[in-house]
Amino acid sequence: MKPIVSIIMGSTSDLPVMEKACKWLEDQEIPFEVNALSAHRTPDAVAKFAKEAKGRGIKVIIAAAGMAAALPGVIAAATPLPVIGVPIKGMLDGLDAMLSIAQMPPGIPVATVAVNGAQNAAILAAEMIALGDDEIAGKVDAWKASLGSKIEKANKDLSEIKDYKFKCN
Repeated sequence: MKPIVSIIMGSTSDLPVMEKACKWLEDQEIPFEVNALSAHRTPDAVAKFAKEAKGRGIKVIIAAAGMAAALPGVIAAATPLPVIGVPIKGMLDGLDAMLSIAQMPPGIPVATVAVNGAQNAAILAAEMIALGDDEIAGKVDAWKASLGSKIEKANKDLSEIKDYKFKCN
C-alpha cells in the first residue's frame, strides 16, 4: 500500500492536532503518511520532499505549522500538488499562523482550513482526490450523508431532556 496523502508538520508538538486528520483518513481507509519537516530547521529536506512527492504517488499534501507557519508555502512553492495548510494554535491564538498560510503570493496557492482544522484538511484532501477516484468519492459521499443522522439523533436526545420547567419541545 502506498500513501496518496502526505501529512507534514513542523514538529511533533503538532501531532495532537494532526491526529484528527490521521484518524479521519484511517477511518475512510485512505492511505497516508505522516512526517515532521521544518521549513526553517531542515529546508533541504523540505525541498527534497516537495519535489519528490508527486513521483512517489502523493496526490495531496496537508502541511501543518504554527507561528511563522512557512512550511505550507515552502512546500507549495516546490511542488505542483495541491497543498492544504493547517494553522496550529499557538501565539495569537493561531491568527499569526493562519495569516502566514493564507497570504501567499500569486502563483503559490495554499488552501487553508481553520486554526487546528486538521479533520477538515483531511476531508478536503479526500474531496480533491475524489475528483478522479470513484472509490474515494463514494467514501466521502457516505461520510457526508452520515452527518445528518448525527444531528437527527442529537435533536431526539435533546427532546428527551425533561429537566427544564419552561422547555417546550
